[in-house]
Amino acid sequence: MTQNPFGEGANPFGNLDLGAMLEQAQQMQAQLMSAQAELASTLIEGSAGGVTVQISGTGDLTGVTVAPGSFDGTDAESLADLGDLVVAAFRDAKAKADAAASAALGPMADVLGGALGGGDAPRNPLGNGSTGG
Repeated sequence: MTQNPFGEGANPFGNLDLGAMLEQAQQMQAQLMSAQAELASTLIEGSAGGVTVQISGTGDLTGVTVAPGSFDGTDAESLADLGDLVVAAFRDAKAKADAAASAALGPMADVLGGALGGGDAPRNPLGNGSTGG
């Protein structure tokens, strides 16, 4: 039988309470799941020049509305402009959704080190595009 190098009954992690740490992690996970569900059910609008788009808080496009009479469906240039406005309206809505996600998940995202996609990716010291693994 091997002896515990830290002494009989000693915690090799010092005063670190792993049970409390696990409980805190489980609470954070529950809060994160709740915030994500709330974001998914939130609808956000963005607009540009007579085009309004609606997306979920997670960025899924759910609707596009074009103001009546705003565009000539037979004119190629007008249709190209319409496409540009849809993209601009989507970007407007996405910026609002990102701000809402940051507000809802911000404290948790900070603790998780940006693992939710909003932070910097791990840097590769070799600079070859790989993130390791």
